[in-house]
Amino acid sequence: MPPALKTSKTSAAGSKRGAVAIEYAIILPVLLLFVLGVMDIGRLLWTYTTLARASEAAARCYAIQATGCTTVSGVQSYAAGQAWGLTVASSVFAVTTQTCGAQVVATYVFQFVIPWLGPAPPFGTSNSITLTTTACYPA
Repeated sequence: MPPALKTSKTSAAGSKRGAVAIEYAIILPVLLLFVLGVMDIGRLLWTYTTLARASEAAARCYAIQATGCTTVSGVQSYAAGQAWGLTVASSVFAVTTQTCGAQVVATYVFQFVIPWLGPAPPFGTSNSITLTTTACYPA
């Protein structure tokens, strides 16, 4: 085989390797943003479900006047304890008595990991969203 053909084959293979590296460099950030976005949306749904469950449990506790749930501060502490895996202050929960019964409303500011996932500035800050859940239990 003449040396000229041998050289042209190796240079063609080397240029293909460079193309793969460039394609990888373009695709990797998009793939990482997608994966982190899916994780952030999962955290958002989990946080909302946890707050809703804690609000429902606290409304029931307040409606039946269980031990420790006879005062507003007691119900707020109970609700914060029912938010398993989520560190929230008891002031996140507001306790009232409505026509539907004992009502507990939770308002929590959720922080996204990816800054571009939150709502645009007129509707909130670019990195957070406010979650609100309401639970009412008949007395």
